[in-house]
Amino acid sequence: MDIRQLVTFHKVATLLSFTRAASELKYAQSSVTAQIKSLELSLGVDLFDRLGGRIQLTEAGQRLLPYAEQMVTLAGEARGATRASEEPSGVLTVGSMESITSYRMPPLLEFFHHRYPSLQIVLRPSLCAETCHALRQGMFDMGFLMEAETQHPGVQTEVLGSEPLTVVAAPDHPLTRAEKITTDALRQTQVISAEAGCAYRELFEAELNDGTGEPLPFLEFGTTESIKRGVTAGLGVSLLPTATVADALEAGTLVSLPWSIPFEVHTQIAWRRGKNLSREMRVFVDQTIRFLAEEYAGAAA
Repeated sequence: MDIRQLVTFHKVATLLSFTRAASELKYAQSSVTAQIKSLELSLGVDLFDRLGGRIQLTEAGQRLLPYAEQMVTLAGEARGATRASEEPSGVLTVGSMESITSYRMPPLLEFFHHRYPSLQIVLRPSLCAETCHALRQGMFDMGFLMEAETQHPGVQTEVLGSEPLTVVAAPDHPLTRAEKITTDALRQTQVISAEAGCAYRELFEAELNDGTGEPLPFLEFGTTESIKRGVTAGLGVSLLPTATVADALEAGTLVSLPWSIPFEVHTQIAWRRGKNLSREMRVFVDQTIRFLAEEYAGAAA
């Protein structure tokens, strides 16, 4: 059993795919298969069950996984300690919502592209609950959350700021003529929303459903841009992060509705609780706080 085999095992175990593991490790798939077989022979156990086109960890594989992760992390730290003068390098896998990736992260990603060209940041689209699960399982190194809660089981977070939200409608929507929008008025109109699992959508839905006795139908669109287009076309109103609609509000293609939002969500950077942050992860956290926390603070001022 050597560290190369453990790195390969950890990657296959977190992705549950020999093909994807080979791609991310930049190995031939036959090499990945050979390393896993060699590791299984040295331990005298099967680490994966092969079920047709799918694989899953055996009980022995599940017991090995946390040890493999610790050893892989320590090996990375040892390499970093011996080349402290070198720039951060390698791959960081980061889970993030579309609204954060598209509207908050570009300046941060541009900074890393120019300042740390040897550090590859791989973004995985993921809703908050999925991101927390992936962090706990070691599938993501870091993640971004947008939640009302700031405490999450098995996950450590750093709050970057409160995410401003806005209810928007097309300029000719009947509700744009009102000086103040009531919750009851919103209950009477069609709402376009992100898919279930989005924190601000669930808070909005709970507010509109409160006291009605029955859930209200939401028209679900898959992406922020498709929601904005649906609202612009007059299909309904929507609650979205202000950053995602700022350009449309300025251009006049969308209008902000005067509804007093009774809740807030916090954008957070997260990692698995108890995990020793590598040099690369520490740099990413520090620069994220530098770029995004300052941006949120400026917006709140």
